[in-house]
Amino acid sequence: MQIQVLKSKIHRIRVTEANLDYIGSITIDEDIMDAVGLIENEKVHVVNINNGERLETYVIKGKRNSRTICLNGPAARKVQVNDIVIILAYGFMDLEEAKTFKPKVLFPTEENAL
Repeated sequence: MQIQVLKSKIHRIRVTEANLDYIGSITIDEDIMDAVGLIENEKVHVVNINNGERLETYVIKGKRNSRTICLNGPAARKVQVNDIVIILAYGFMDLEEAKTFKPKVLFPTEENAL
């Protein structure tokens, strides 16, 4: 049996941009992506601490060391710049592997530094 478990989490990171005039997605600084094992086009859940909004989208690589967290397209309506969000990604694995698996979790600073 396979189950879906948390694989990556960015806990309480600040939204730096909201770009309505874009196809869709979330742009994340590539250094932040690497820190939690996210890849471009991976599906993520975004939970907005400020207003309770929850959405699913996919990741686009942002410029390294830019500290960018930008919600694009319709998702831009769900956030304001400076909102605090949690970004979650899940993976499928065998039940036995899942029992010992440890997700990569990042607790960035208020300035989105690693």
